[in-house]
Amino acid sequence: MTPDTTDVAKRHSRTGLYLPFILVAIVVAVWSGWWFYLAQQVQQRLDLQAASLRQAGWTVAYTHGGIGGWPFRTRLEADHVSIAAPSGHALAAPKLVLQANAWNPDKWMLLAADGVTLTRADKGKVAVRGAAIRASVHGLTQRWPNVAIELAEPVFTPLPGAEAFPISKAGSIQFYLRPHIGPANAPADAPGAGSNSVDVLFRLLDAEGRAGGPVEGMAQNGKLTAQVETVIEKADTLAGPDAAGVFAAWTRAGGRFVRVRGEVSAGESRATLSSDALSAQPDGRIQGQLTLKAAKPLPAIAGLARSGSGINPVGAAGAAAATAVQGGGEGDIDLVLVFRGGRTFLGPFALAPAPKLF
Repeated sequence: MTPDTTDVAKRHSRTGLYLPFILVAIVVAVWSGWWFYLAQQVQQRLDLQAASLRQAGWTVAYTHGGIGGWPFRTRLEADHVSIAAPSGHALAAPKLVLQANAWNPDKWMLLAADGVTLTRADKGKVAVRGAAIRASVHGLTQRWPNVAIELAEPVFTPLPGAEAFPISKAGSIQFYLRPHIGPANAPADAPGAGSNSVDVLFRLLDAEGRAGGPVEGMAQNGKLTAQVETVIEKADTLAGPDAAGVFAAWTRAGGRFVRVRGEVSAGESRATLSSDALSAQPDGRIQGQLTLKAAKPLPAIAGLARSGSGINPVGAAGAAAATAVQGGGEGDIDLVLVFRGGRTFLGPFALAPAPKLF
């Protein structure tokens, strides 16, 4: 007896009809398994990192939110987040969202849609709100990952009992970090050379100072825009923060900012700045020399002299007068800022305390 050819054809046609659905079901099951595994792994690693920070003296608190984003994204939420360093600096947020493409877990985005509260050691808390507060990290398998942080249209509001914050709002604040990329023919002993250095870029766009503060005075009631880039040597010593902050161990190890370059505009005043190397004293104050090629610097210096707020009015007035004598009121002039002994000098005139890292 021979099988009915019609029945065989029907069975074959049904198999062909079901096979695509079976394959799709298998793919969905495998992908879903991978998605849940990835989400659980990320959550576990975050918990382990939090535990490690606590052992190092940090205070870390949060509650787990939801896990979502299936099928193409992995999205984790954390509520009531608070992270405080031994130095006293802290960051808190009502909600943080961490997400990545499920097929590329090497790049993650961190979002703080409800804003954050920044605590400055001995200076109090500042609420930070904006159109967007986000950070991204990728290249996690590299020695130094690529990091980008952006605050779009941030507004800074000191909370009761806190010291005034230098700026009230800005168009944008950006920070970028990446493994150092130097010239291919640079000698091995060149500043910043080697795999233990990172490139850093900071941008402050259209910032407005608080009323009566130094930024408002320097910008002559206009806006302050600054861009600074540098290479951080001995970057591995930035790890293991203690009560003094991440830069304390780096300073003790002889860390330096090299190849410092930047541009600043404040109202009508403009300047390009450069320095071969800047470092820090044991107390965290910057030391070194910064060269400026300034256009119309007198209005900024005069405004700084009138602002007070830690500015030495006598020194700033003297610097303004000396700048005017040199023709700095209307034309271009070369200036040198010197950071030494915890103070900032323009020529022989002490303007203000030197910037402090920790």
